[in-house]
Amino acid sequence: MRKERTDLFWALTFIYLWSSALGLLSPKGVNFEVQALMAIKAALEDPHGVLDNWDGDSVDPCSWTMITCSAESLVIGLGTPSQNLSGTLSPSIGNLTNLQIILLQNNNITGSIPAEIGKLSKLQTLDLSDNHFTGQIPPSLEHLKSLQYMKLNNNSLSGEIPKSLANLTLLSLMDLSYNNLTGPVPIFPSKTLNVLGNPLICTSDPACNRMTLMPMSMALNASRDDVPQAIQKRHKVALALSSSFGCLCLLVIGLALFLWLRQRRKQLTEQTIFDVNDRTNEEISLGNLRRFQFKELQTATNNFSSKNILGKGGFGNVYKGFLQDGTAVAVKRLKDGNAAGGERQFQTEVEMISLAVHRNLLRLYGFCMTASEKLLVYPYMSNGSVASRLKAKPVLDWGTRKRIAIGAARGLLYLHEQCDPKIIHRDVKAANILLDDYCEAVVGDFGLAKLLDHQDSHVTTAVRGTVGHIAPEYLSTGQSSEKTDVFGFGILLLELITGQRALEFGKAANQKGAMLDWVKKIHQEKKLDILVDRDLKNNYDCVELEEMVQVALLCTQYLPSYRPKMSEVIQMLEGDGLAERWEVSQRIEPNKYRTQELSASERYSDLTDDSSLLAQAMELSGPR
Repeated sequence: MRKERTDLFWALTFIYLWSSALGLLSPKGVNFEVQALMAIKAALEDPHGVLDNWDGDSVDPCSWTMITCSAESLVIGLGTPSQNLSGTLSPSIGNLTNLQIILLQNNNITGSIPAEIGKLSKLQTLDLSDNHFTGQIPPSLEHLKSLQYMKLNNNSLSGEIPKSLANLTLLSLMDLSYNNLTGPVPIFPSKTLNVLGNPLICTSDPACNRMTLMPMSMALNASRDDVPQAIQKRHKVALALSSSFGCLCLLVIGLALFLWLRQRRKQLTEQTIFDVNDRTNEEISLGNLRRFQFKELQTATNNFSSKNILGKGGFGNVYKGFLQDGTAVAVKRLKDGNAAGGERQFQTEVEMISLAVHRNLLRLYGFCMTASEKLLVYPYMSNGSVASRLKAKPVLDWGTRKRIAIGAARGLLYLHEQCDPKIIHRDVKAANILLDDYCEAVVGDFGLAKLLDHQDSHVTTAVRGTVGHIAPEYLSTGQSSEKTDVFGFGILLLELITGQRALEFGKAANQKGAMLDWVKKIHQEKKLDILVDRDLKNNYDCVELEEMVQVALLCTQYLPSYRPKMSEVIQMLEGDGLAERWEVSQRIEPNKYRTQELSASERYSDLTDDSSLLAQAMELSGPR
């Protein structure tokens, strides 16, 4: 009996340990990724606390700062550029097997580059530039068959460049400039190679001196043997002629050779100057941010054909296009392209926007800038905007609408509380919430108001937004805050509930006035079923409907100080703390601030009574 109990004990223990192991190696690999990320955090020194919300007890790292996840909640992006991080890069990074992007540029990280990065078979972008990495380039990087961009410049790397890296056929940019590399340079298939600033790199191979010390963006497909073959040819001619014409003819040939080489060098110099300094044609890579050629975007959009327009708005038109590799993109052609403003300032603002990386924020692929054009390039969102999907078939079900609300809230939370510097959207509405292949919410156009306002100092407080979504304090004073976005999010919730745009709401029931007044009235009369999108046909949760309306009304309170933060909004949408917050809001004496408040219909009476203005939707900014 005792032996049987002992056997049972060990059997149960084995089952427990086996189950635990399976949990750590779950299909999503969440726990495994948390452990790897915590090891990375432990090896780094974080003076500004940007990684403070990385929690080892968490089961889901997708809400962490600087982490990007896929729709399956797998970590695909690690981006902490320009955060003054120091310390070393942990080998545990090799355990994040789903990583596609690593952006650690412009920090103070030391030590060697972990060889374990070679395990990341899905990695497409590796940017470790402007750090203090030492040691050799790991030969294991040859296994990164999906790698397209690799920037290791401005470090203290030494040794030879591994020849095996030449097998990375997808690599289109490799920047190894300003290190202490030595030895010959392998012939790489990449179209852009930069090894400038490595004084010892070609001492052992005279041939490579003629090829590898070229500036960035210079074509590498020119034959390395053009000059040597020409020299050999001239030598043969000189020897042949010298036997017939003697020393005089030899001098003539030498002079001709000298003039030819000088002309050849002049041609190469002119080509280099064109490639490097022509800012309208240069293609560079800033981490994972790419600068496109204007002609490339013209071709991608069929010369910005009206047939390819995805939407129109105050910021400009958006066009669907296809890059040369077949990637579908959305190209936003900014209306303010001709406005005065420094190129450097615009590029800086674009780079800052590109650093905001979150699963619920629209990722910026790159930009294009000429003397008269400014364009932004984004991934194409197959399901369009929430505004367009609410009018399309099949109907968005109630569960999807609630998931969209929570996703949009998470994106705004990142902009307000987790992004440095903080970004205020200033035009939160259904048209600016985009949907990916899985109908996950992605906040678009964040930062564009600031991006354009820098060009003229007198418009820095200009009101940008869409009437019906603009918070009253912003409309009257031009001063915006994160609470301005909270107000817009409240209107967005009502658009998700009703399936109608803010200024269109109530027309079906012959209600005059803005959406907010009408909703307050319906809520007081406890007739919320009137609010719900008729296309849902009663397929919704009545309790969740009541909760979502209450959250919307809390977000759209007249005084900004009474509105919740986005972190509180998310909690309430998930059913935590809403009852208490709503009860408190109902105890507030309305007369305390009624004298300051006009009804929404009074504020917008001059707009809603003018059908021509309504026809134009009174959009002050934001794409459709």
